[in-house]
Amino acid sequence: MKEIIFYTDTNGKSPFEEWYNYLDNSIRLRIDKRLQRITLGNYGDYKVIDSELKEFRFAIGKGYRIYFTEKNNVIIIITNAGDKQTQIQDIKKAKEIIQDIKERY
Repeated sequence: MKEIIFYTDTNGKSPFEEWYNYLDNSIRLRIDKRLQRITLGNYGDYKVIDSELKEFRFAIGKGYRIYFTEKNNVIIIITNAGDKQTQIQDIKKAKEIIQDIKERY
């Protein structure tokens, strides 16, 4: 079984949770179900961006992506990802967060 944690910055804020809280309840429910399956090892539709960064892809909303990294068999959800239109900026931000994770975790 995999553990999922949510990245928090030095101010205690979680980019993912802030994004998640603004979503419609029906979308949150689908994301929650997917996260439950992920803890069981069923990643579903995901893509490897590089050796440290991966994205869960969702066929809901605007085609949401959620970026994550793995460390010591723990999945760290690092940021929300809007949709395909914001993907370049989202990946850049996710890579910045990975640097912070390396320093703090």
